[in-house]
Amino acid sequence: MAMRQQERSESTRARLMDAMIECLVERGWSGTTTTEVAQRAGVSRGAQLHHYPTRADLVVAAVAHLGAARFAETREAAAALPVGAGRTRAVLEMLAELHTGPLFRAALELLVAARTDPELHAVVAPLEAEIGRSTHRLTVELLGADESLPGVRTAVQQTLDMVRGLGIDALVSDDRTRRTALLDDWARHLDARLAAATEPPG
Repeated sequence: MAMRQQERSESTRARLMDAMIECLVERGWSGTTTTEVAQRAGVSRGAQLHHYPTRADLVVAAVAHLGAARFAETREAAAALPVGAGRTRAVLEMLAELHTGPLFRAALELLVAARTDPELHAVVAPLEAEIGRSTHRLTVELLGADESLPGVRTAVQQTLDMVRGLGIDALVSDDRTRRTALLDDWARHLDARLAAATEPPG
């Protein structure tokens, strides 16, 4: 009995979190209400309040949940990445995809809203910092980069800045030709930077 109740609770939370992300992407923060989220999730208002008393509680849980799922999917997909030539370019493509999906769009909605909402800022800032750290660690792992070497950490951060910029640009313009050219060029540049960092001083 206790196990079935736990499973029902987990299912309810999952539906609420999925509905919250959908609302954020479709309606933005100002257009997202807990009533709308509960209706989309097929959950009573009382059940929603039981699990997530405030809109901020629900949105933080939803973005954290989706972030963990997306990172897990990316790590799983990384097993198919090429080794050697072409790996950096494939990693950049994977990172670009990570920054054009629902997680990125939802997080961006929250960041914009948090700028003028102190209560939201208080819960979103730590969440965004953790997502940033997780993305950085993932990038280092996928590239096989050694951040103890001079310039490597900067190169990784510049890479993430670029794919975030492409993600923002994709919100208003789906210029895949331009994105492909940028990623091709940056892959060559990044390979050269990482190789130079490993060369002994001479």
